[in-house]
Amino acid sequence: MNGMEKMDPALKAKLQALEVEIGRYPSALVAFSGGVDSTLLAYVAGRVLAGKVWLVTAESSTYPVEEREEARRLAQDFALPHLIVRSEELEIPEFLDNPPDRCYYCKRELFAQLVRIAKERGLAVVFDGNNASDLSDFRPGRRAVEELGVVSPLERAGLTKEDIRALSRHFDLTTSEKPAMACLASRFPYGERITREKLDRVGQVERALRRMGFTQLRVRSHGDLARLEFESGEMQRAFDERETLAQLCREAGFVHSSLDLTGYRCGSMNEALRMGKPSPEAGEKESGETK
Repeated sequence: MNGMEKMDPALKAKLQALEVEIGRYPSALVAFSGGVDSTLLAYVAGRVLAGKVWLVTAESSTYPVEEREEARRLAQDFALPHLIVRSEELEIPEFLDNPPDRCYYCKRELFAQLVRIAKERGLAVVFDGNNASDLSDFRPGRRAVEELGVVSPLERAGLTKEDIRALSRHFDLTTSEKPAMACLASRFPYGERITREKLDRVGQVERALRRMGFTQLRVRSHGDLARLEFESGEMQRAFDERETLAQLCREAGFVHSSLDLTGYRCGSMNEALRMGKPSPEAGEKESGETK
């Protein structure tokens, strides 16, 4: 690949390991969210398995429409065949109850679909975007990946999130600096039942905040309270514009709003689990960007 001689040797070795892992299979279906991880995976798979890669994106109530459209655009840029399938978690009772292993039920339903599609199209394997950094967090969806034989080439090659962003910059992928995304269900404490109305309320506020120019953020829902997380570089601006933010939350249906002093961190709903405590709502998370 062009520019390989300029790449950091350790990163180059990981890229070569990724190519080897992908090349173990004659063809593949990639679970494609259009996020940083799955975009790099799709790009490299498209080069290694030229003409033998399909991308599949899940459409559901827990993911913003704009993310689906971004995935569609990227697939067109890569000139790879792309399918959009419906994956409706709100029809899964265990998902709605929001237990700590909620993501398992979601991923099991989704990946069962992808495995079936791969078989119908004669594709040898289903790839997902799990990476080496994911091993450090609570990820119950991994159980579904293992049960259904889905392969995680990024993880097998030892690529961390930082590595993936570095390679994305190397290949001039538009997702290289894209903020981490996760399904909207990750905004609720375990045990708080998930409904379409609650998802819509959180999604409305997050869209409004991104239109204001905020980048890495989460709106965590605790009943009638919206707990806003921003990356450290945007905390001061969020505080300065707190009246506007509070109004956005009220317009979406929240009664109260607060600014989380710790700021944005991936998987903050898992903190109660790590501390051995239930969440304030007497529920018991955040899933990664695999879908």
